[in-house]
Amino acid sequence: MPLKFPSEAWLKALETRLNSDARYAQVARNWEGDLAFVIEPDDSGELDAPVVFYVDLWHGKCRSSAVLSDIDEKQPAFVLTANLKNYRDILEGRLDPMQAMLTRKLKVKGSMAYMMRNVPVVLDFVRVCKEVTQNGEA
Repeated sequence: MPLKFPSEAWLKALETRLNSDARYAQVARNWEGDLAFVIEPDDSGELDAPVVFYVDLWHGKCRSSAVLSDIDEKQPAFVLTANLKNYRDILEGRLDPMQAMLTRKLKVKGSMAYMMRNVPVVLDFVRVCKEVTQNGEA
């Protein structure tokens, strides 16, 4: 069953899926960096305030995940910020994640050079996120 994004259930399913996905483990085996997703309200009115998801990614595994009340609770290597519509467009395949970054529909705080050197990892991470969105926990 599809899981609603953004929700704590979606985030926990993502952590589980990342830790059980052999392809992601292989592609991201050298990735070192945690990230926060800042999901801002859009015109839909579905969110009253920003939602912040945190994932600690390390060598093909997700060491932890959390919904943060404030981005300052952690000091992630990357902060990805977009409104809810843009995140959903990425997760539903209507917006390419790299194009979203380059056009600033998805703002990146952190080393863009590191992201660009690791495009396969970024794209495979998004693949797993899409699978969680479409299929629920796997």
